[in-house]
Amino acid sequence: PIVYDPRVSGGLAGHFASAISGAAIARGTSFLKREMGKQVFAKGISIVDDPHMKRGLRSKPFDGEGVKNGRCTLIEDGVLTTWLLDTATARQLGLETTGHAARGTGGPPSPSATNLYMEAGCVSVKELIADIKEGLYVTEMIGMGINGVTGDYSRGASGFWIENGELAYPVSEITVAGNLRDMFLNMTPADDLEFRYGTNAPTIRVEGMTIAGS
Repeated sequence: PIVYDPRVSGGLAGHFASAISGAAIARGTSFLKREMGKQVFAKGISIVDDPHMKRGLRSKPFDGEGVKNGRCTLIEDGVLTTWLLDTATARQLGLETTGHAARGTGGPPSPSATNLYMEAGCVSVKELIADIKEGLYVTEMIGMGINGVTGDYSRGASGFWIENGELAYPVSEITVAGNLRDMFLNMTPADDLEFRYGTNAPTIRVEGMTIAGS
C-alpha cells in the first residue's frame, strides 16, 4: 500500500477535479465522462467544494461570471453527483451552470473548483498504517505523469519506507504508478483533515499500486 501525507494527498483530489471539469467532459477527454451517478470512490468517501468557507483561500460569493455559487458535494458516499460547469460548458452539455467559472489573467473563464476538500475518515494515521508490512509513506511528489483520458498515473515520489506498521527509513527517487479509476475505489482516508491549502485532504491510504525504485 501507499500512504499519502496531507501535504501531497490534496493532489489526488485535484486530479479528480480536473477529470470532472466541464471542459474535459464536453470534449470527451476525461476517464470519468460516463460515470455520472456511479460509484467512483470507495464507499464512505465524500468530496466537497465550498466557495463560502470561512477564511478559505479561494472563498468568493459568486463565480468568475457573476453567478451565485454555494457549497457543493461532488462525491457523496463514493458516488459522483455533479460536474464542475461554467455557462459555456453547461450549454455544450445541455445542463445548468454550477457556478464554477474561474477567470485567469487572460482568456475566457473556465470551470474550476474553489475550496475543494475530501472529508476526514474515521481512523487515525497510526491505525491506517498499523497493518502494513511493507509500503511507502509519500511526503513529496515529482513530475506530472497523469493521463486525463485514460486515468493512468505515474509519478516520482520520496518519503519513508513502511515496515511492520512503522516508518523505517527515508527513501527517494521512487516511482509510484496505477490508474486513478482504481486508486479512487481503493482509498481510505484518515481523520486528520486540516485546511491549509486551496485543495485539502487527510492522510490517504491507497491499495494496489505499483512501486518501483532501489
